[in-house]
Amino acid sequence: MRRGTRLRPMGDERGSMPARDHDDADDPLAVRVNLRLVKARLWLALIAMFIIPLAISAPIYQSMAGAERESLILPTAALGVVACVLGVLATFLAHRVLEPAERLSRAQAGLREAYERAREESLLDPLTGLGNHRAFQEELDRQLSSAGRYHHSVALVVIDLDGFKQVNDTHGHAAGDDLLATVAAAFVRALRRPDRAFRIGGDEFAILMPHTDASSAAIPINRILVAALEQAQASASPRFSFTAGISDFPGLAHDREALYRQADAALYWGKRHGRTLVEVFDAAREGAELAARPVAERSAAVERTAARRLLRAVFQPIIDLVDGRVTGHEGLVRPLPESGFLDPGSLFTVAEACGRTVELDLACLETVTAAAARLGLAGYLSLNLSPRTIESDEFGYLAVTTVLARHGIDPEQVVIELTERESIENVDRLRRKLEQLRSEGLRIAADDVGAGNAGLRLLSHFRFDVVKIDLSLVHGGASHGHALEVLRSIHDLADRWGAVVVAEGVESADQLRVVRSLGLDAAQGYLLGRPETEPHVTEVDLDGLTANVPMPRWALPPTA
Repeated sequence: MRRGTRLRPMGDERGSMPARDHDDADDPLAVRVNLRLVKARLWLALIAMFIIPLAISAPIYQSMAGAERESLILPTAALGVVACVLGVLATFLAHRVLEPAERLSRAQAGLREAYERAREESLLDPLTGLGNHRAFQEELDRQLSSAGRYHHSVALVVIDLDGFKQVNDTHGHAAGDDLLATVAAAFVRALRRPDRAFRIGGDEFAILMPHTDASSAAIPINRILVAALEQAQASASPRFSFTAGISDFPGLAHDREALYRQADAALYWGKRHGRTLVEVFDAAREGAELAARPVAERSAAVERTAARRLLRAVFQPIIDLVDGRVTGHEGLVRPLPESGFLDPGSLFTVAEACGRTVELDLACLETVTAAAARLGLAGYLSLNLSPRTIESDEFGYLAVTTVLARHGIDPEQVVIELTERESIENVDRLRRKLEQLRSEGLRIAADDVGAGNAGLRLLSHFRFDVVKIDLSLVHGGASHGHALEVLRSIHDLADRWGAVVVAEGVESADQLRVVRSLGLDAAQGYLLGRPETEPHVTEVDLDGLTANVPMPRWALPPTA
């Protein structure tokens, strides 16, 4: 798990994001140190080239008679001149060789610094200053890792505002934004320094409280709720309240999936039973089936889901940013209700924990290609596979080409997206298998570039035909200069490869304006088309969507 560093939402320290993991080869400082060592060794070699011959020849020269010494003066001088010339030439050539490496090192350091700034900004919710959903996911992993290692508890609080839609409808979206900021500020003021608050959805919040069990966590959350109600009654602002569900690890939940499901179940029990409540998960009340299931049972559930294809394929259109036409579709899956899984995230999380990623990925591949062939979708088909699946012994390129041939899909119309849900174990083996897929006509895409550290790691190891920029970087690019620097750098790299750049998660007109202004090739997101069982989008009026959106300041021509 990653080690945590501080993030400062709302001018405080109650937020965090994990520090990235990296090898020395990816560290600009390590690269600069290595270059200095190379220079030092070069100068030592040059000095040795002069000193060693002198050290060897001096005793011999001293032992010679006078006449013999005089006869060697001219040859020795000539050899000295030659040695000097060779030394100068070697120094010049070494400088010419090392100079591009130094420039590359400086550029890499600048890009890494811009990337880190952009990544930090992409983990912040710009409206409330709290961590966003991605920051919550990373901090949850870190907290659970720490709790498991040092044997302490972690409480998770999931919060949903009551009647938020009515506030927006009655008082306008500006009032709704003010309300969200007010709630966030209340959390920051009331929580302890180690606690972390996040905005994980429209009117949904989450709080992580280390060294706290569920019952203890309910006390400060109830205080926040009471204070919010009292403040609303004492002021002219719209009345608001919230409902909260709480669980803890390892007391109530035994893993990540169960922790979130239990807190969510407690939240919705409270919403069904009057709202304005703070509820701790009760397995007997909310249903024992929501409690953490044994590992063997969860593994069997994944196996059953994969074997029986208890999956439904959905397709999200990928839109060309020049003419608005559908250039392809990304094939995704949703678990059917009889699978026992609520969403694809929980399904893949359990599959990874149980070591069943390969069979689940192959089942998804079969499900999506069968549905795509039946629908006769326009453009290319983008399929998701984990690097762990591709590099595994059970997987071969024939597994993909056989499925495509069975459903009559041309490999040249298929893009395999590398989704780095799990770490890469053998880079060389993965590279060989990707080249085998590419030799069959398939194209390879880097997915989620900009999501934490994984995207840059993929770009550093492989050459891709398609680069998909993660929604967090797209969202950051709509308002933050550092994110724009990284977007431009990724675009430039893709141009050198001849790769297509796709922006993911475009949800607003200003984000669409940004990615078009940057000259990206294509985009996908809820603004352009939602994942559907039978997609109907054939063309999008891009100019109409951005007609009333001002051009970003950085894209405007300079004024005189």
